[in-house]
This record gives sequence, structure tokens and C-alpha cells, in this order.
Amino acid sequence: MPSGLVTAAALRLGEPMGEVILFGAIASSALVLGALVGGWATLPKRVLAGMLAFAAGALITALAFELFEESVDRGGIGRAALGLAGGAVVFTLLSARLDAAARAGSGTTSGDEGSDKLDLEAAAQEHAPSSASTRGAAGFALLAAVTLDGVPENVALGVSIGEGTGGLALLAAIFVSNFPEALVGAASMRAQGRSRLSVLALWTLCGVLLTLAVVLGAGPLSRASGETISLPLAFAAGAVLASLADTLMPEAYEDGGPTVALSTTAGFLLSFVLSLT
Repeated sequence: MPSGLVTAAALRLGEPMGEVILFGAIASSALVLGALVGGWATLPKRVLAGMLAFAAGALITALAFELFEESVDRGGIGRAALGLAGGAVVFTLLSARLDAAARAGSGTTSGDEGSDKLDLEAAAQEHAPSSASTRGAAGFALLAAVTLDGVPENVALGVSIGEGTGGLALLAAIFVSNFPEALVGAASMRAQGRSRLSVLALWTLCGVLLTLAVVLGAGPLSRASGETISLPLAFAAGAVLASLADTLMPEAYEDGGPTVALSTTAGFLLSFVLSLT
């Protein structure tokens, strides 16, 4: 979304916080839209894989320039490296637990390859899911993963807005990554037999939480010292980087084939161009 349109819409709200809420709502709306599509529609696996690859490309730019580089500028390489490692470790440990829960729910063994959090099979089903299905464990695992890396991401977005440094690239990256994750997660929950409304409510609640994280970042955290902000920025970068290596890119390439490299490139290019504005 062009920055002029965002600013105009925010001014109509009559409050400086209006732009913050608007940015947060735009970023989080992807979760609701993804849940709607995943709950009511089916898409080919290659389309889903292409969407995940596009999201991965956009996140590469965001974590490098909007998160980690900013963290280094504010707190130095030592503090940034500590936060980066912390985010990667926390996400990796949680991811292992979520994969174990997803495997237990689907009846697969721990020796199976790949991550079970993103269930593209469920999202691409052409028939109604069985109420006895246990594949929905992957949906809840993905919901938890989105929340883990989404909170620091959205806090970082709020800090950028609060300090007047833009954040359009990070906003775009968050949006394009949230949408396919919510779509696949919602479809996985539907495969377990949960109602469409309950699935939509869960992802909407997650969206509200992430919007509040934007407000928190633009409020008290935007006025904190550079050293204080450096750690959550780097933590978010580490969590995003780990999610790319652990989930998004492996799943995209496994189900989409070599052509998803073009989607990844397109996502990177779009996010990079937005970072220049």
C-alpha cells in the first residue's frame, strides 16, 4: 500500500496512533484473510508452495534490513548477535516440539522427513475433511509458530512507525508471510473437523494480539533506548530466519519444485523495493 494512502487514512482517524493501528490492522488482516480462504476454499499444492516461497523471499529482505541491521545500528554487533541467536534457538526448540505434536496427531513417526507444521495436503484437499481426522494438529502448531515470530516482528514494525522510519518493507513482508501460513493452518484445522467459525475466531484472535504488539512497539518501546530496542529486533530476526530455514523454504521447495525459486526472487525484489521508499 502506498505510504500516501496510509497517511491519509491515518489522518482521518484523527489521532497519531491512527497510523499505528492501521499498519497493525493491515499486517494482521492477512491472518483473517488466510483463515477465510483456508476454511472455505481449496488451492492446488503448487499455488500454495509458490505463496510460501514468495513470503520467504519477502522475509529475507525484512529480517536483513528492517530487523537485524537496525538492531546492529542501535546496540552493536554483540548485542544483535545475542538476540539473533536467542530468537533462532527459541524458535528451533519450539518448532521441534510442534513437529512432535503434529506427528503424534497425524500418526507419523519421528523418523519421517520434513516439518509437519505446514500441512499443504489438507489445504489442497478437494473433498470435505473427515471429523475423525487428526491432521489439525499441524494447524495449531502453525498458529503457535506464527504467534512466536509474529509478536517480535510486529513490535519491530511498531517501533519503525513510532520513530517515523517507515516500515513499509516490513509491513509487506509480514502480510505476505501471514497469509499463506494462516491459509494452510486454517485448512489443517478444518481437516480435523473443527468448524469454520471456530477456526476463523482463533486466527482473528491471533491477529488482534499481533496488532496490539504493533501498538506496544510504537508506544513505550519506541521511546526506549537503542540498547533496549536492539534485543527484540534481533530476536525477531533470529526467529524469522529460523522459520525460513525450518519451515517456509523447505515446505515450498518440497511441494512446489524448482520453479518456486522464481517466487522467492519475486518476494525478495518486492520487499527490497519497498525498503527503498
